[in-house]
Amino acid sequence: MGSLLYDLFAALIYQANGEAMASVAMLLLDDTVVCMGRKCHAKTFLWWAGISLPLPPLPPASSSHGQAREAPSEREARAEASRDRASSRAALFSGRQVPTPPPPRRLPYRSLTLCLLLRWWSSETVAVVTGASRGIGYEISRQLAVQGLCVVLAARDLDRGCAAAYGLRAEGLNVQFRKLDVTHADSVQEFAKWIGDEYGGLDILVNNAGANFNTGANNSVEFAEEVIATNYLGTKLMIETMIPMMRPSPNGARILNTSSRLGRANGRRNRVGDVALREKLMNDDCLSEELIDGMVANFLRQVKEGTWASNGWPQVFTDYSISKLAVSVFTRLISRKLANRPGDHKIYINCYCPGWVKTAMTGWEGNSTAEEGADTAVWVVLLPSQLVTSGKFFAERHEISF
Repeated sequence: MGSLLYDLFAALIYQANGEAMASVAMLLLDDTVVCMGRKCHAKTFLWWAGISLPLPPLPPASSSHGQAREAPSEREARAEASRDRASSRAALFSGRQVPTPPPPRRLPYRSLTLCLLLRWWSSETVAVVTGASRGIGYEISRQLAVQGLCVVLAARDLDRGCAAAYGLRAEGLNVQFRKLDVTHADSVQEFAKWIGDEYGGLDILVNNAGANFNTGANNSVEFAEEVIATNYLGTKLMIETMIPMMRPSPNGARILNTSSRLGRANGRRNRVGDVALREKLMNDDCLSEELIDGMVANFLRQVKEGTWASNGWPQVFTDYSISKLAVSVFTRLISRKLANRPGDHKIYINCYCPGWVKTAMTGWEGNSTAEEGADTAVWVVLLPSQLVTSGKFFAERHEISF
């Protein structure tokens, strides 16, 4: 990965400046990039839109405004005098001689925006985000629109969805609202037809619509059927319906499913107690739609019978965890089915965990904001073709295990 980043980064800098640049490796390892007002390490060089990168200046002795630059010797003399004064003060208070620290690495910066070189998308790129009238879905929609995409904000609440889209359009963003209930096949089919008629298809699908009725220490399964229907069956229905609508592209179409680390098949905590089932879920050769649907159906049957608690299911937010486990393993399954699509018809599908986010779904508990929770989702779906992957699970911009 590091070598690929180095080569790609060097090539882009060369194209942008028309000259070979030294210190590219140093930039990747040591310096920072500024993305959406936040500083991040340059090794995370995966934000490909509108990045302002600090680079060493080219050799000319004068600035672009014609003002003479200060001679290096004068700067060094002032820096040396400053270090001497600092050493003298330290020695005065400590009573002993303090060695002069080594001079800091001197790297005068200039800014370079790689916007046009790094974006594979355009204002014609269509992204659909479900469950987007508030919370994480709203933030994913906003951040994608800020990056210049055409975003379809989909939600089942008409009033709230219209208000959300209107607010984003008031900021100058290209966002449209469309009513969608992922738990109803008719609504999904109608939505797919509208996407085809309006845009000729879509390029990015973020399956974010979800439900959870547990907060804090609660672990009720009273609404298990609704949770499963929304989180897993709704996501599954959207994927199966929208795959034929994904537009061909040399960069590949993208699908991202919102999952959770609470639903990891082989996690240390909150995992399925049935070892045989767990091993099948982790084995790609055993994984099938029948296995996943059977697991979900078995859980719902035990909920009705009142026997679920003693049958080895996760003990934290059980219905939510099972639904997200199903989403994660279904993502892997579909990734394998899509792997052999030719050329411009590639579709990359992944899932991610936004973390414990302060939203209405969590009762406003959590340790991160909706904006922070949406960050990884936007990062994954905008990965460049050189680094895009499929069938993976992400959190905090890192791949994690299932």
